[in-house]
Amino acid sequence: MTDFAKFDADGHVFERDTEIFEHLEAPFCYYPELAASGLFPRSDNWNRQARNIFDGRAKRVARSDSDGTRFVEPQRWIDFLDEGDLEGAVLYPTAGLAMGKVKEPEWAVPLARAYNNWLKARFLDSSPRLKGVAVLPMQEPDEAAKELRRAVGELGMVAAVIPAVGLRRYLGDTKYDPVYQTAQELDVPLAIHGGAAEGMGLDAFDKPLKARTLSHPFAQLIQLTDMMYSGLFDRFPALRISFMEAGIGWLVFLLDRMVRSTDLGWMPEAPLLKRSPREHLTSGRIFFHCEMDEKVLPYAVGVIGDDAMLYASDFPHQPPGDCIAEQRDFVERADLADESKAKILGANARRLYNLAA
Repeated sequence: MTDFAKFDADGHVFERDTEIFEHLEAPFCYYPELAASGLFPRSDNWNRQARNIFDGRAKRVARSDSDGTRFVEPQRWIDFLDEGDLEGAVLYPTAGLAMGKVKEPEWAVPLARAYNNWLKARFLDSSPRLKGVAVLPMQEPDEAAKELRRAVGELGMVAAVIPAVGLRRYLGDTKYDPVYQTAQELDVPLAIHGGAAEGMGLDAFDKPLKARTLSHPFAQLIQLTDMMYSGLFDRFPALRISFMEAGIGWLVFLLDRMVRSTDLGWMPEAPLLKRSPREHLTSGRIFFHCEMDEKVLPYAVGVIGDDAMLYASDFPHQPPGDCIAEQRDFVERADLADESKAKILGANARRLYNLAA
């Protein structure tokens, strides 16, 4: 294998509500039933563990051997980095991806603060190789901007994640401009990440497989379309944005659709869009996760360029052996130049998150 410097742009943690509860501020810290009922909303209405059991995919353990969670300790993350020869990883939430579904703004604000404090204490303080992504209470943009400033300045977070699903307004809305302005000022990226496999016409599916296949790219399609035509990338010309965990194929499709729509004379409906969608998407400040085995990847590199693509392990959502095998197979691909592989595997992530080499 060619020796590439690798950095994981999107790994995950599994939250423990009882631990996050310890970081809640008054008055919420006086009500332990909050943790018992679940701090974050469910990402969707599927009981995935029950399905795993009756589909025969679940691993049976004795009650005494499990605390009822899939929690991965920080040391297991360090071990994975060593096994995969990764310099570091940026950690995203799991349950926290449903932050956009929190209905009560007055709960979203303290919950975001508690999660961010927990992530720093539980993971980031254990190793400088683990970098943190803050969750934000986008229900209250002014409070979200304050939390972003605190998370970066006091907790050392390198980015913040914005939910692709659940918020009542799409992400191009000027309501969220305080967050975008703060991120641009702080020179930190904002990541759009899928999570909830419901809504968007997916609720009538009878199996989660069907919803999961479409949920992430559908959410990204909707949000990027709104952000582009709302003029977000023109309003904040130095803002870095990433779209995580949906692959790259949807972007090629969307760019063609955008070009066709603008060529057909629909631009008057987007008066705040000053540059073409192609110019924005090839500007070097909008990033996209790509799957290591995507057949369309060489074509996407030719259309968008190789400065925009990111490697993400998705560990521990994916078994470590599978993650390492994907890296190996990617390095051995004959349809990509080594220069592109080096950017995708590590250099682009360092540029996105403004991390020193």
